[in-house]
Amino acid sequence: GHLKSSDVTLFLRGGAALDINSVQRKPFQWMSNDVWLNIIQLRESSQFYSDLIDDMASNESMWKKWYEENQPEEVPIPGYEQQLTDQTDIGSFLKLLLVRCLRVDRSILMCKEFIRSTKEMGPAFVEPVTDTIEMVYEDMEPAVPVIFLLSRGADPTDGIIELCRKKKLPAPAVISLGEGQEPVALKAINAGVVNGTWVLLQNCELGLGLMNDMEAIIIKLKDSMEPNFRLFITALPHPEFPLGLLQMCSKVTNDPPAGLRAGLLRSYTPGVMVDQDRLERVDTAQWRQLLFALCFLHSVVQERRKFGPLGWCIPYEYNNGDLQSCMLFLEKHLYNGEISWGTFQYMVSDVQYGGKITDSLDVRLFRTYTKEWLTERTCEEGYAYNPATPILKIPNDFQYTVPAFTEHGDFRKYIEKFPENDSPEVFGLHPNADLTYCVKEAASLFKTLGETQPKGGGSDGGVSREDIVCEKASELLKRLPEDYVEDDYKAKIRKLGGMAIPMNIFLFQEIQRFQNVISKVRFTLTQLQLAIKGEVVMTAELQETLDSMFDARVPHYWENTLTGDEFSWRLPTLGLWFSSLLNRDNQYRTWLNGGRPNSFWLTGFFNPNGCLTAMKQEVTRKHKSQKWALNDVIYHTEVTNFERVEQVKAPPDEGIYIHGLSLDGAAWSRAEGNLVESAPKTLFSPLPVLYVTGNERRAEEKSKKEQFGSAGPYECPVYKYACRTDRYFIFYANLKCNDEKPPNHWCLRGTSLLCNT
Repeated sequence: GHLKSSDVTLFLRGGAALDINSVQRKPFQWMSNDVWLNIIQLRESSQFYSDLIDDMASNESMWKKWYEENQPEEVPIPGYEQQLTDQTDIGSFLKLLLVRCLRVDRSILMCKEFIRSTKEMGPAFVEPVTDTIEMVYEDMEPAVPVIFLLSRGADPTDGIIELCRKKKLPAPAVISLGEGQEPVALKAINAGVVNGTWVLLQNCELGLGLMNDMEAIIIKLKDSMEPNFRLFITALPHPEFPLGLLQMCSKVTNDPPAGLRAGLLRSYTPGVMVDQDRLERVDTAQWRQLLFALCFLHSVVQERRKFGPLGWCIPYEYNNGDLQSCMLFLEKHLYNGEISWGTFQYMVSDVQYGGKITDSLDVRLFRTYTKEWLTERTCEEGYAYNPATPILKIPNDFQYTVPAFTEHGDFRKYIEKFPENDSPEVFGLHPNADLTYCVKEAASLFKTLGETQPKGGGSDGGVSREDIVCEKASELLKRLPEDYVEDDYKAKIRKLGGMAIPMNIFLFQEIQRFQNVISKVRFTLTQLQLAIKGEVVMTAELQETLDSMFDARVPHYWENTLTGDEFSWRLPTLGLWFSSLLNRDNQYRTWLNGGRPNSFWLTGFFNPNGCLTAMKQEVTRKHKSQKWALNDVIYHTEVTNFERVEQVKAPPDEGIYIHGLSLDGAAWSRAEGNLVESAPKTLFSPLPVLYVTGNERRAEEKSKKEQFGSAGPYECPVYKYACRTDRYFIFYANLKCNDEKPPNHWCLRGTSLLCNT
């Protein structure tokens, strides 16, 4: 073929194996570190792009313009377009590599274009297939089951039962797998084989024992099958689902239609949620408008899930039952007289939907939606869900108003006019949220493709996987810091004031954990080298380490304990992880040898909460004369004017400075001293150095009013990772907002501070 396995590896990994501190310095300010590492790897691994960095330097303005395009794949690539066109065989793949390295968010679109333009594949592989159950049935044979790989909101059960009825066959045996259901399923399959009836096994990811035996069962029964026998299987994707069964089945996946239009049309389908009868139950325009507002909110909170943690900390399964309950409450409430907006908002956000919300920040977000969207204003003339001043143009300049039609058909006609693609601004998010979604999808694609790559020993250039990993292990061992000797660092901590000081106890605990990581990495790398040479047995753990290092991923046991808890720190690539190890080592050694730093790199701690708690203990002790109690002391935060840590020349008198935090969903204006909208295509913006101290609860409440006015600050959650769960939550930082964009605006934006992006 035209492509080598090293080309595919380059496509999947990019510059993930490289460390920003050990490569050529980045000359372009407009480019992120990740992109720079990708470009260096592309230059080194692809002969075609060997002069790429020089070409970019000599034509920087054109490349910057191309990089910032909304659809760069549609625009000619500066200096390379003609050469790519001339490469008839692999030109489209070379273009895919470049787009993947510079604009990872456009990777999936570019992959489709590559498949479409490659004669060995062609458009048939990327066009959406709209097979009905009838079409699937026509291709079926008795001995080849069909497996439906389910996604949210998709269930083929009704379609299968309906088709069975049309074919005038006995109703299918429907068995939902779970504990104790495997014998029932086997009995149904045996009966179906003899009688020529259909069998539908649901939730098969819960019956993996039976699924493992299914291939053998079908082969055994194959010769005795009645011609009308059919076996349907439905399952959610599961990593341990047997591959043999998947390979012998016909596979069907059914994605429900996505988008606000599809969601609202589903709600306004007669027999589902809203029909003419429901519209007429209360004869007021307010009832019909609030019905629409509830359906719109229902679609928005479901669609918001696709943005990952930026949308919801935990992706909840909101369903039609939640919407039905809200409609029933509203109907009964309106029968009793005038609407109480506070009660209505509370019932929707805290009771009907809130009953399944477990994260306090998701509760806050849902409350904000009801406070903004379920009010008297919702029923006023000209009310729209559009932002007052959209950052990007809303598709077709569409106005998302709340209609008060009397006819059900008019509502459906209005909904059908909704744009095909929804702007994130309608959900309350920044347009960059689309970029977040695209990057998330591309990362998922690379991960899935990486897991399916062959793990063979050979490679194109004669260098095997083992040789590549052995060389990488030698390089990492050379750069690994020396061990921390307990007697030495205990002596240094004594010089810093000893274990009576809370921050010193914190430092001691951090170094203990860090030494465990260094020992683990050193031992694994040494053993791996010996195993590659054949001097020790290649265990499952060493094999996993080898595969991970080849794919530029962090080995599982470097990040996790045997039980799956966090052992070190979680980062997506080996290059980033090792770079973090060196930076952490630098912070610990500087603190041990030179005293407490002026500003702490919070990201570099195993237990950032411990650092803040130790600081709070020290502040409380300082105010012993004022009888401060630790339980009554809460955090007080201020964003300083120090943009870079080098500008901090001395620590504060009380509390600590922390740096290294990034804003997700917003940016910080140093000139205005408050939150502002993110720059286009900039997902994470650095926050200036943050001052954190402790203050007594009553005094802090008073100071908050003086500092932030009646609207108050935006209480911004600070997380260790982009995965926003209570497990990684650290504390709240109070960030100033302006009057045009109050705290609720930033709550809908999903704004948070992250230690690791």
